[in-house]
Amino acid sequence: MKLSTVAVAAIAVLVGPQPGIAQASGVDRLYVFDCGVGHAADQSRWSPGVNAGKPFDISGNCYLIHHAQGYLLWDTGVSDAVAAMADGQPGQNGAPSWHRARTLAGQLAEIGVKPSDIRYLAVSHTHPDHIGNVELFPQAMLLVQKAEYDWPSPFGVARFKPEHPVTKLTGDHDVFGDGSVTIISTPGHTPGHQCLLVKLPHTGAVLLSGDAVHFKDNWDNRRVPVVNTDRDQTLASMQRMADVLAQNHAELWINHDKPQSEAQRHSPQFYE
Repeated sequence: MKLSTVAVAAIAVLVGPQPGIAQASGVDRLYVFDCGVGHAADQSRWSPGVNAGKPFDISGNCYLIHHAQGYLLWDTGVSDAVAAMADGQPGQNGAPSWHRARTLAGQLAEIGVKPSDIRYLAVSHTHPDHIGNVELFPQAMLLVQKAEYDWPSPFGVARFKPEHPVTKLTGDHDVFGDGSVTIISTPGHTPGHQCLLVKLPHTGAVLLSGDAVHFKDNWDNRRVPVVNTDRDQTLASMQRMADVLAQNHAELWINHDKPQSEAQRHSPQFYE
């Protein structure tokens, strides 16, 4: 029996979106950029009581999402200037040292994207390894939690230039208005930390962790780094993330988990 177009449409409405099946959206590409590699002498800074004195390496990624309405850049890594430092950027007070093999600007140019093409710039939080290149994009609308923007800097200066256009968020935010890219408020690592849920048409949904969790073992065991600003908020945010992952049949992409990062496709390849 041949169904009419109206009948097919009616059935689609009745059936509705199917779990695990990516729905049509304005998002069509996600690029993973190399935004630095860090080395730390003591892993227990991030996993209290576990792997004390064990050195380890971490990845630092940035992510470019292309939507029909424009580009969103998620995190900017350590400063591109680090790429010119033969010995990298040294760490202080137990924080990682950083090296950059490639600049963010160079990786964007490789795929034909100019800094002026970036419509939105969102950062998971304001630690230096995530905001190092914010001012490469002075015209991009910055999307950041108000709690993060207003968080006093230990250096006594503003975390962003006051003239940079900004939308100060107070919770979750649907970036393009179609549910394809959603900022998820996940405080704890810092007062206004946030993650990013991206629904790709073929890959499916992915949740970009920022520093809500630093590597898989910490996620599996719900460990809270001593450097986080609020332990209870961190644990609540991890549970929120678990709920978002389950509700959207999503994968968790952990920014600083180097083995996971090395297994992913990096720009100029992309995810659809």
